[in-house]
Amino acid sequence: MKKRVFITLFLILILITNLSFASYETVTMTVVEEPVCTIEIGENSSFEKRLIEKNLNNKEVTLQLQVTNEEASTQPTGEIMLVIDNSLSMEETVDGTTTREELVIESATNLVNTILEGNENLKIGVVSFSTNTDVSLEGTIEDANLVSDLSDDPQALFSAISNIEYNGPRTDLEAGLNLASQYFTEEENNKYVIVLTDGVPNVALDYDGTYYSDDVINKTKAQLQALDTAGYDVITMLTGITEEDSQPIPDGKTYGEIIEEIFGTEETPTAGKFYYVQDSEIEQTITNDIYNDLLPIEHVLTDITITDYFPAEIVNNFEFAYVSEPNVGTISTQIDTQNNSITWTISELQPGETATVQYTLSLEEDFDSSIVGPILDTNERVDITYTNFDGETVEETSDVTPKLRLAEPPVTLPAAGTPIMITLFVIVVGAIIYSFVRFTIINKNMK
Repeated sequence: MKKRVFITLFLILILITNLSFASYETVTMTVVEEPVCTIEIGENSSFEKRLIEKNLNNKEVTLQLQVTNEEASTQPTGEIMLVIDNSLSMEETVDGTTTREELVIESATNLVNTILEGNENLKIGVVSFSTNTDVSLEGTIEDANLVSDLSDDPQALFSAISNIEYNGPRTDLEAGLNLASQYFTEEENNKYVIVLTDGVPNVALDYDGTYYSDDVINKTKAQLQALDTAGYDVITMLTGITEEDSQPIPDGKTYGEIIEEIFGTEETPTAGKFYYVQDSEIEQTITNDIYNDLLPIEHVLTDITITDYFPAEIVNNFEFAYVSEPNVGTISTQIDTQNNSITWTISELQPGETATVQYTLSLEEDFDSSIVGPILDTNERVDITYTNFDGETVEETSDVTPKLRLAEPPVTLPAAGTPIMITLFVIVVGAIIYSFVRFTIINKNMK
């Protein structure tokens, strides 16, 4: 019987020493690792998830998701050749007092001043074209003239442009394009050809001698296509055409038909961009539309979807809450328990724009004690899809995440006099008395 008493006491002591005192008040939280999850987007942009705040006394951490579009529009760079029509028709008055030449030159000058201001990475040259006043030279490269070689000096360019003489009887655009192409450098950079004209080409280099002929049409078109194929950005503004349905030569094609065969349409141009405008639209086209064409494409990130997945241990034991709504896009109001995730969608992120959202993970008071001890990932992984600057859908993922650990304080017997110790003492004494009494009774009965 004594043996039973000792066994009972021994088991009680084991029970006492193995009692778990883990509770919300006593458990502690630490951040074991806090790596930054980074996913590159294109060359300069990125997605980032990081732990930004630790409130360990309240067993709470704050994480931030952020998408940054680091692309930005800059000034146009490279080389531009302005190819300006200097035929006699440019001297026509278009609004009672102003000539077409004045509208074009003033607008072209404003364009030059705007894009060269504070810009050390751009040079502009100027070529004029019509046909030579010497008829014997018509259809040769002499139909075009170099007005200014490539320069970044606005005043020099303005002076050169202002001194163009408008005396050419006809229009040999091919000569202007051909001559302009000869003055580009071999440096690998952006190269633009900007054509400003008010006439339908009726002469070409070594043409068949008939104005507005198929030979003229085909040669001019081929020159535009050759520049486009060689990598030049060709921008053409055609104005001054008032009789599109009339025929320049008997039984020939109409002006409208010739224009479309050479330049195409604004929707489907032969090369680059084609603006077919009225005289009243000259300034707007040159200073606004063509200027915008020279700017680098704004790299807008589109159709961004970010899915942040959480481990079950986090979903079941931590309270999730947003610090604030995202500044761009929309996000799940709470964790989707079907796949333990939140989804953030951003339709567009402009150059230089940053989208941010923050949320907290707070330990619940009735947490499962089995998560005490092991290292806990705050997130399982992040999936991101977006449309890049080339219109392609890209998918990326990362499982890099901050890590937490919950721990109990060292297990020690309570100090004498504490309620827990008194309770344990009563249990032990009671067990001893009960065993002693039972042992005495059994002994008496055996006698």
